[in-house]
Amino acid sequence: MTLIIIALTSIISLLAFSQRDLFARLQFNAYLIKNSNQSWRFLSYGLIHADWVHLMVNMFVLYSFGQIVEAHYQILFETKGLFYFGLLYIGSLGMSVVPAYGKNKENIHYNAVGASGAVSAIVFTSILFQPLSKIYFFFIPIGIPAIIFGILYLWYSWYMSKKNIDNIGHDAHFWGAIFGIVFTIAIKPSIILYFFNQITSILR
Repeated sequence: MTLIIIALTSIISLLAFSQRDLFARLQFNAYLIKNSNQSWRFLSYGLIHADWVHLMVNMFVLYSFGQIVEAHYQILFETKGLFYFGLLYIGSLGMSVVPAYGKNKENIHYNAVGASGAVSAIVFTSILFQPLSKIYFFFIPIGIPAIIFGILYLWYSWYMSKKNIDNIGHDAHFWGAIFGIVFTIAIKPSIILYFFNQITSILR
């Protein structure tokens, strides 16, 4: 499923790089959703990206963490694992831009693209499963425990969304992450105990 999502997103993003009408048709625009009934934009924006770097970073992160989440879902839910994984990804695409919709439904100039909200959901779901695993950044040889990275990332995304000083969808990152956590706990409440057992294991 992860590889299918990456392939589909990459193909459509590449097509949209050269077909600006397709890009405009798929990007998130709250004003058009409200006033022209173009509700598909709640999801379609995740299939296109601003440029090569945007696409490659999102797909690399999705590849790195998506297979972890997919494997755990298949263990937990067996035949329903891929179904729930698909719901996690699609649901996070839609829910991560709900705040942006609320803020910008009268602003025709606000647009957003990229799967970052859904990718955040995948990353934070993996943190639920493996909170003590190490997350590495380019050119930094020391890994950061996933739980520490998660806390810092949520704080940074929340802070930057309030500042609103760049063109990055920090609110989508934040709410995508929250959706990933809430969705996974909702369908498997015992994951909370599993999560805390791993955290407390380092204190034993």
